[in-house]
Amino acid sequence: MPCAEPVSQKFQSKRSGARISFSLKQAEMFRRIAREARQSVLSARNGKLASSSLGVLALFSGLSGTGKTMAAEAIARELRTSLYRVNLNQVVSKYIGETEKNLTRVFEAAQKKRAVLLFDEADALLGKRSDVKDSHDRYANIEVNYLLSKVEAYRGLVILTSNRKVDWDPKILCRVKYLLEFSPPLPSPRVQPRP
Repeated sequence: MPCAEPVSQKFQSKRSGARISFSLKQAEMFRRIAREARQSVLSARNGKLASSSLGVLALFSGLSGTGKTMAAEAIARELRTSLYRVNLNQVVSKYIGETEKNLTRVFEAAQKKRAVLLFDEADALLGKRSDVKDSHDRYANIEVNYLLSKVEAYRGLVILTSNRKVDWDPKILCRVKYLLEFSPPLPSPRVQPRP
């Protein structure tokens, strides 16, 4: 089955002091994501959605400090809900089965609060899967599959962030509804004094 092309947008962040501001066009995109997430949750509750497409998945990519987390916060405010920020490095365990238990706890807690889930630096786990050469590769692929199944079943909005360009797993990109690229602000032109 061919994968649907995600709604893609490039954002140029504007820095004013320590704050980052978004244009009206950007703010409208965040509202659009929030509306779709809200509609998806309502449809799932009313039994109008297939269980395989309960929520909305967005991918925010760009360098650190370009506004990815602030955008996620703005969307959570628009939805009038909490933002659960998850660092995958703290969830992934070297012990077999522990990663799945940790992820289950995260998703259950977020579902109770109807929170927006933000997986920070998701490329740590969601890059292109490797060929299975040993049991470690096999188990890493199982963890990714488990996370994908939890994301798919989540009734709400899940946002993945990435600070770098990676070879994203095609199975992940197939599920992404919104792919937003954040760029650093352009430097202001410097005014030279006249001689």
